[in-house]
Amino acid sequence: MGMKEKLHQLKLKYQGKKMAPAFNALHTFLYSPNETTHSGSHVRAVDDLKRTMNTVIMALVPCLLFGMFNAGYQHYSAINGFPAEFSLFEHFLTWDNFWLGAITILPLVIVSYGVGLVIEFIFAVIKGHEVEEGYLVTGMLVPLIIPVDTPLWMLAVAVAFGVVIGKEVFGGTGMNILNPALTIRAFLFFAYPTWMSGDKVWVHDAVNLAGTADAISGETILGYLAQGNTSEFSYSVSDMFFGFIPGSVGETSTLLILLGGLFLIFSKIASWRIMLSAVIGSLVMGLLFNGAVAWEWIPEYSKFYGLMSFDFWKHLIVGGLAFGIVYMATDPVTGSQTNKGKWIYGFLIGFISVMIRVFNPGYPEGVFLAILLMNVFAPTIDHYVVQGNVKKRMKRLKNATILPKPSDGKAEELKVETV
Repeated sequence: MGMKEKLHQLKLKYQGKKMAPAFNALHTFLYSPNETTHSGSHVRAVDDLKRTMNTVIMALVPCLLFGMFNAGYQHYSAINGFPAEFSLFEHFLTWDNFWLGAITILPLVIVSYGVGLVIEFIFAVIKGHEVEEGYLVTGMLVPLIIPVDTPLWMLAVAVAFGVVIGKEVFGGTGMNILNPALTIRAFLFFAYPTWMSGDKVWVHDAVNLAGTADAISGETILGYLAQGNTSEFSYSVSDMFFGFIPGSVGETSTLLILLGGLFLIFSKIASWRIMLSAVIGSLVMGLLFNGAVAWEWIPEYSKFYGLMSFDFWKHLIVGGLAFGIVYMATDPVTGSQTNKGKWIYGFLIGFISVMIRVFNPGYPEGVFLAILLMNVFAPTIDHYVVQGNVKKRMKRLKNATILPKPSDGKAEELKVETV
């Protein structure tokens, strides 16, 4: 008897017990269930919720691995100086960089999954329902959208808040109105703002070395521009695109985010309409700001000048905008469901993200706030889209003429418009 059969026998033995949901979760996570449908018509497919979540995790793993290398690279470069002639294998893809990133980031992943899944199991046992796989993606997203040195206890508190208040109180996976990962991120930002912003939190050990002779700076590009600086910074466009810049753990590499987005689109997991419209919205907002600077509506001494004068298309390759558009705006639960609604929803996310980024110099990043805001308005958007379609169909119905019965002997012509 193989492991799968043994687990199935144990499942039958303890069926109906209090801890059955917890055991079933472990069983179905490792193996597909033995039960199959016996009657009636059913849609048979392999893309269940677990496999959907695992597909998203596969798209996130490259960002996680890159973040480990980048954490070490930013730390050692801040101490020893950035190389004059950068070499990918000599300066970035090194064991020292990876090891430092791994011992720093993996604890974040473990705490995120550990705390979140324990709470999921507790609620499943109390309510007597199966453990839902929705947290599989959330547990991976959370470590990727926070600074590398976020204290573990702080992360644990935020995860507990996000899972309980952001999801379970609404009924669990599929019932929440806010993205759980962004709820956790928002809690961290408002509860512990000094650990989520500034020029020290983005590079490993910069906080501990602050005020000493070995102090280092980990200022991001957005943070530099938010201070009104207009001079050129040391990072090139290729650095921004490939991700060799300070930032949250998994948000720096636009290249890997782009590849992950294409993977999710071709696997039909994420909506290309939301991604494309969000990109368009951010470009439009960036163009408006660039136009305001070009027309000299904003003086150079303005505190908004640095970010307003930043090239509109570069907003997509710095900060967390690209990551948020690909992995969190496309959440099928909290996003718009109608096709037209997805265009509106995505456009407003990109538009508002850049707006908040520019007008909030204290924390020059707005994508998580924009997505949470649009999560709230997504049902409203879909409501008006559906009502608009209903009104169009009612108007077509009023313009239609119904054919009389042949027995009536009337010779009226029909003018029927498809409803």
